[in-house]
Amino acid sequence: MIDTISGMLYVVATPIGNLADITLRAIETLKSVDFILAEDTRVTKKLLAKYEIEKLVYSAHEHTEAKKLESFLDRIENGENAAIVTDAGTPGVSDPGNVLVSLALSRGIAVVPIPGVSAVAALVSVAGIDMREFSFFGFPPHKKGRETFFRKVAVSETPVIYYESPHRLMKNLELLDSLAPEKRVIIGRELTKMYEEIIRGSVAETIMYFTEHPGKVKGEFSMVAY
Repeated sequence: MIDTISGMLYVVATPIGNLADITLRAIETLKSVDFILAEDTRVTKKLLAKYEIEKLVYSAHEHTEAKKLESFLDRIENGENAAIVTDAGTPGVSDPGNVLVSLALSRGIAVVPIPGVSAVAALVSVAGIDMREFSFFGFPPHKKGRETFFRKVAVSETPVIYYESPHRLMKNLELLDSLAPEKRVIIGRELTKMYEEIIRGSVAETIMYFTEHPGKVKGEFSMVAY
């Protein structure tokens, strides 16, 4: 029999750009918890300030020592409620949030999802192609494993969604074009933000687009290759 745990860990999705996209339930949850764990406390405090939420915010990211994470879980086991947030989107999707969730579950702590914005779901909703089945690959590796990553994209029979950095956008598009020139891509740039843009076409066409508009090779990119 598992002992009753008073405290809970809430996994709270935050806006990926437009702060108005936060859900009412997310706001209520952030107001109700005893403390918040954030990927970047500076980013989270801006969101909290907008909605007049005053809470203790602690840093919890991929470089946080396990001992420190365990100390947060100790507090939850002793009856406090906590929320974990990432800089943008849903914790655990292409970020280290799942580490804390795994530790919490191993200790019998209840983990509650507070769903909301996801760049994956946002791009799927406007893809305009059959997305009933797709793969999500996260971010391509910086160096080691990069070609293997794009070879998997090249041979996939279903659409592949992945995130891209502006620093590697052109290089990786050129690599994909060399491996699978027949592929087409849908690129979501700065989704939900002021300069949001959806670019569609063959890989070669999108390379040409960004070559002609180098000022647009910045911001956040979400990609569909199919």
